[in-house]
Amino acid sequence: MSEWLVLATVMAAACAVVLVVTLLSQRRTRDAADGLEAAEAPETPDVLEYMVMMVGVVYAIVLGLAIAGVWEARGAAQDAVRAEAQALYEVTQRAQVYPADFREQLRTNVDAYVAEVVEEEWPRMIDHEELSPRGTELLATVRTGVAEREPVNELEAQAYQPMLDQVAAAEDARNARASGAEETLPGIVWFGLISGAVVTIGLIFTMQIGRSFRELLLAGLFSALIAFLLFLVWDFDAPFGRSGTESADAFRQLFPGAAGTG
Repeated sequence: MSEWLVLATVMAAACAVVLVVTLLSQRRTRDAADGLEAAEAPETPDVLEYMVMMVGVVYAIVLGLAIAGVWEARGAAQDAVRAEAQALYEVTQRAQVYPADFREQLRTNVDAYVAEVVEEEWPRMIDHEELSPRGTELLATVRTGVAEREPVNELEAQAYQPMLDQVAAAEDARNARASGAEETLPGIVWFGLISGAVVTIGLIFTMQIGRSFRELLLAGLFSALIAFLLFLVWDFDAPFGRSGTESADAFRQLFPGAAGTG
C-alpha cells in the first residue's frame, strides 16, 4: 500500500468517525430534550471553552516539536548519505594520477560497494534498521586497496593522504547512516501524540456542535488535519523513508553505472 493511499485512508477514516459520532450524539441529545423549550438548552460554560482552547494549544506545540524533530533527523540522515557518496566519488577522482590498473581496480571496488549499498543494504536498512556485513567488508576492501598502494612519484604522494582522508570520511558517514537508520521518536512519545489527538478531537464534542453544514465541515476538517499531521510525523520518523530506495539518490547520481541507472 502506497503512502498516499495510507494518508487518504487515515484522513477519511478520522473525518468519518468524527462526523458519525457527532450526528449520533446530536440525535441522542435531540431525543432526550424532546418537549423542552429551546431556551432551556444548556450553554457551553466559558471555562470549558477556555480549557478546550488551552488543550488545543498545548497539543499543537507538542505536535510541532515532534514534526521539527523528525524533520531534523531526516535532514541529518540525508546529509550523511550525500557525504558518503561524495567522499567515495572524490576517492575515484583523486586516483587519476595513479596507473590505469590501480584506477580500474579501485573503481571496481567502489562500484561493488555502491551496488551493495543501493541494491541490498538499503532495503535491509529500511526494513530492519541495520546495515549489511557485506557492505562493511566491501568498504574495508576499498580502504585496504588505497592504504596498501605506496606512492611511487610526487603526484601519487600528493594524492595518497587525501584519498585516505576521503575513505575515512566515507566510513564516518556510513556510521552516521547506521545511527540514523532507527526511528527517531520513542514509543512513549507516540503514546503521547496519539493520546493527545484523541483528547483534542474528543473535546470538540463538548462544544455542542450542531448539525449545520458549516459546523460539521469544520469538525471533519479539524479531525482530518490532526490525522494528516500524525501521518506526517509517522512518515518522517523513518529518516530514510518507509518504501523504496529514493533516499539513495546521491549514490545513483555520482555512480550511475554501479547503482543500476547507467
